[in-house]
Amino acid sequence: MKALLIGATGATGSDLLQELLVDKDFTCVEIFVRKVPEINHPKLVVNVVNFERPEEWKEKIKGDVAFSALGTTLKDAQSKEAQYRVDYTYQLRFAQAAKENSVTKFVLVSSYGANSKSKLFYSRMKGELEEAVRALHFETTIIFQPGMLERKNSTRTGEVLGARVIRFANSLGILQSQRPLPTKVLAKAMSNASKIKSSGYSTIPLTSIWSFASKKTES
Repeated sequence: MKALLIGATGATGSDLLQELLVDKDFTCVEIFVRKVPEINHPKLVVNVVNFERPEEWKEKIKGDVAFSALGTTLKDAQSKEAQYRVDYTYQLRFAQAAKENSVTKFVLVSSYGANSKSKLFYSRMKGELEEAVRALHFETTIIFQPGMLERKNSTRTGEVLGARVIRFANSLGILQSQRPLPTKVLAKAMSNASKIKSSGYSTIPLTSIWSFASKKTES
């Protein structure tokens, strides 16, 4: 299979890229990035693109399965408008290009609590994206809704402290369903889910991601 990926330089995306490159079921992994990553592999094809100019790259979105793991934080984006452009607009443009080029399977990283009617900006944005992707009617659409992610070497103070609090609660038998999810586990779950023969629209909640990561799949 040929995989397409955006968000390959982020925490989840970089782990997913590693998963796809070592997986024998994927013969080619084509990524679309804003800068060249520090990785080389015979299966890897790197496209440096300007996400503001989809007309320059959309014809290249051709393959068997498309993965979207792009995202930023409000702190890094510095405004809600800028974050919305990365987390919603760029990902939707990628999905639209995949649909136009007959990619049959689309796998998206969303978020726990995604709801287009939410009063919270982040949850509403993620919910709007889910609805927009679903409306494209891929043969197979798989959306993951992780909660707190545990990123390798994270420098996000709030995230690190939050994970410690939840792990402490877990040790007391509390909030077991909310335990921090390592990005490597999410990446494995996404790779496995993409190989399961299915059709239609599926939402994978936080509580099910761990089991998807341990599934044995058939190509």
